[in-house]
This record gives sequence, C-alpha cells and structure tokens, in this order.
Amino acid sequence: MVKAILFDLDDTLLWDKKSIKEAFKATCELAKAKYHIDSGLLEEKVRENARELYASYDTYAFTKDIGINPFEGLWGNFADEGESFRKLKAIVPTYRRESWIKGLKAMGIDDSSFGATLAETFPTMRKKMPFVYDDTYPVLDQLKGKFQLLLLTNGSPDLQQAKLDLTPKLATYFDHIIVSGDFGKGKPDPEIFDYALKHLPVKKDEAIMVGDNLMTDILGASRAGVDSVWVNRNGGLKQGEVMPTYEIADLEGLLPIVEGLQSGKLAKHSVRQC
Repeated sequence: MVKAILFDLDDTLLWDKKSIKEAFKATCELAKAKYHIDSGLLEEKVRENARELYASYDTYAFTKDIGINPFEGLWGNFADEGESFRKLKAIVPTYRRESWIKGLKAMGIDDSSFGATLAETFPTMRKKMPFVYDDTYPVLDQLKGKFQLLLLTNGSPDLQQAKLDLTPKLATYFDHIIVSGDFGKGKPDPEIFDYALKHLPVKKDEAIMVGDNLMTDILGASRAGVDSVWVNRNGGLKQGEVMPTYEIADLEGLLPIVEGLQSGKLAKHSVRQC
C-alpha cells in the first residue's frame, strides 16, 4: 500500500523548460528589434555558447552532481552555503555576459555592452514567466491529506526556493521539501532517496517516486529500491535498462495508479496511462 509520494519539481510539476523558452524568446526579441536578426537563431547560438562555457568551468562536475543545468546558471543567484556554491556565484556574472556576447558575435554582432544588457534582461524575464502544468494543482488537491507528500528536487536550494516563491501555492502541498544542494548529492544517487525517506514514517515499499527524467528520477528510484512513475508528457522512448514501474502521459494518470495500489487491484508492472 502506498503511503507516501515523492515528486520531482522541474518539468514534472513546474513547466521549467517553457519558462526558459519564453524568457529566451522575450530577451532575444530585444536583439531582433535593435539589429533585425533572427531571434530564434540567436537563442540557439546563446544556448550553444552557454553549454560550452558552463562545461569549461571547474564548477562543472559539482553542478552535474547537484543537478544545476546551464540555463539555470543564466538566471540563478546561487546564494547558498559551501565553497562550491561560492565559486559558482562568483563565476555566474561573467558566464552570463559571455554567453550572450558570444551568442551575438556568432550572429555577426560585436556589441559587448548590449550583450551585457541582454544578460541582465534574461533573469528578469525568467522571473516573470513561471509556468505550472494545468494538471499539477488538481492532482495535488486530490492527493493532499491522503498521502505523505515530499518534494525531491535537484539543484541549488536558493534557486529552487526562488522557483517556489514564484509559485507560492505549490509548496503548501508538501510535508517536506528536499533539495540536492542541501544534501550534497543529487538524483540519481540512491543516498538522497534514502535521506528523503528518513523524513517519512514509511517503508520503501510504501513510497513511490514521480518524475519526468528517466536518468535522474526513475534511475535513482530504481537504485534506491523505490517504485517509480515516469511522467512521459512528450512521448519519449525508454533509455537503456532504465525501466519505470509505471508510465503515464500526464499527471492525471497518477490517480488511477495510486488508487489501484491502495485497493490492491493494481499489480506492480509497467503500464501506460494515456
């Protein structure tokens, strides 16, 4: 019987990819207006340079372990404790400027001052565009009070809190919120799952992990001996030997699964709810 549900945050409950996409679109439109360039192509070039720069810093291994992606680096403050976070915070201003300046140069525009302006604009735009999936609150409304709910998210505590501050209703559903940057390791490391479960009065077979990422949420749950539900909103394909216990096309599909597990009518096997 399921007593606790662990939820991922980004692109499971919050539509983070859309927020980043819309922030890029709004910022790149400024460059289009000034220089009459293709805003979509500029976004592509900035993303390319951001990834390359991000991987060049000595903080890269740390950000991979914790689960902070290059585009979060374009708007996060990383005002967190610890030497690695202090290094990241120090790098970020230059990283942001260089990502946009190099992106412009790739479009044939050499304007460092304007690149710096775009670098400052992007965080503002991202903060204006928090998106929550349409099914997030209705599903959480039906689960709250019936199950222990725990939010298990990779990332910087400061940045993940900023996301929750932008969507204040979301945090109210959860009994506990665990961020990898506080723990020191991120999903798929099984230790963070063990740590999360210590906050709940349940056994592993009484918990289930819900997330969109096969290589973090689902793989980590599998390694920790916890059943999982893969929220496969985009019709992605399974990767390698990573097998979710259940697969759903949207968050609404979680409800019949937990109801079936509660009643004993649903066996543990991979299913697809469309």
